[in-house]
Amino acid sequence: MEYQVPQFIEVEDKLIGPLTLRQFIYLAGAGGICVIALLYLPFVVGLLVALLAGGFGAALAFYKVNSKPFVEVLEDGFNYYTRSKLFLWKHSGKAAAEMNAAAAAAAQSPEALRPIRPVSRLTSGKLSELAWSLDVEKGTQ
Repeated sequence: MEYQVPQFIEVEDKLIGPLTLRQFIYLAGAGGICVIALLYLPFVVGLLVALLAGGFGAALAFYKVNSKPFVEVLEDGFNYYTRSKLFLWKHSGKAAAEMNAAAAAAAQSPEALRPIRPVSRLTSGKLSELAWSLDVEKGTQ
């Protein structure tokens, strides 16, 4: 007996026109809030509430952040701000010993045995001498 394995289980079915059931519920809820706000509140306040509710419902239905639905982003943000945070730092002596062994091995490499060239420091005397030489060269041109 053969069974057909579902292929696209991540894709929601379009049930109501071009909308999924979830999108339809978000838009219907926002539309209901808009109607109630416009009917029972003063016009300016009702219009403001209706615009906010409509925008929020449209964002819930259609907006995606990094291909993640907006409702999941809201949920993750809410969980981040409400849950306690625990930061741990574990120092391991073994890791420090391994680092010392790696440093010793690097010191034995041929590149480490080459002499290191001294790094010249720029002092105020050298800086004024350099500035004077630049001024002199600029004046002769």
